[in-house]
Amino acid sequence: MTTLSDKAERFRSLHRRGSPLVLPNVWDALSARLVESAGAPAVATTSAGVAWSMGTADGGHLDRDSALAVVARVVEAVDVPVSADIESGFGASPDDVAQTIEGVLEAGAVGINIEDVDPDDPTALRSIDDQAERIAAARDVADEAGTGLFINARIDTFLRAVGDPGDRLPDTFERAETYYDAGADGIFVPGVLDLDIVAALADEIDAPLNILAAPGAPNVATLGSIGVARVSLGSRVAAAAYTVVQRCAQELFGAGTYASVEGALTSGDLNELMLARS
Repeated sequence: MTTLSDKAERFRSLHRRGSPLVLPNVWDALSARLVESAGAPAVATTSAGVAWSMGTADGGHLDRDSALAVVARVVEAVDVPVSADIESGFGASPDDVAQTIEGVLEAGAVGINIEDVDPDDPTALRSIDDQAERIAAARDVADEAGTGLFINARIDTFLRAVGDPGDRLPDTFERAETYYDAGADGIFVPGVLDLDIVAALADEIDAPLNILAAPGAPNVATLGSIGVARVSLGSRVAAAAYTVVQRCAQELFGAGTYASVEGALTSGDLNELMLARS
């Protein structure tokens, strides 16, 4: 039987400079199984996709228990390791983060993303020391459990365009070093796709670097060639799925036609996929 520690070790080993782990993020059991069936060695949730599917906005509006219930269903749906997007940790204090990590491990996930955006001001970040304490609390719980949880520390300097543009790279370096020293295993820097900046991040940061991809971004091989170890799509897959819903509705209520659903997977295909492990 594969243990949580076995899955955690497997997940950790997938973070390789030059051969990135690719994660089209999921938000429910079916999206997770679709990604796994495409050959994914691991899956990761998107907090935005999970929140939208639960009827709330992203960014601290979904409660911890609801989010962790989805993580548990995703874990149950797949055989591969699962990483959970826990936003900023679901709570104001490091103790709250520790409680969240206990729930993550109970759900069966072996990785997390934890972000440093200030929940009271989406244009600002938590102080470095504050975020380091939160990461250290997560590390302590994971180490005590002996699971080898992979902590991916997200740094939003570029995504939130925080401060003077000239300060963002050095600020990111400082945060990455501090978070790594506090117990992070990987560093996630969304909002930057300039190859020179990405290469500088990969060269300077000791931990595996995660980049958020988007249409028009360099392909996975190119990102790998400059040292990236993980490439994810974040909320974009969920957003694309909901875009199909919008297009279908607009077409149906407008022209009264149905072209937007052409090429869709059949209900039989999807049922067969879900029945495979029922």
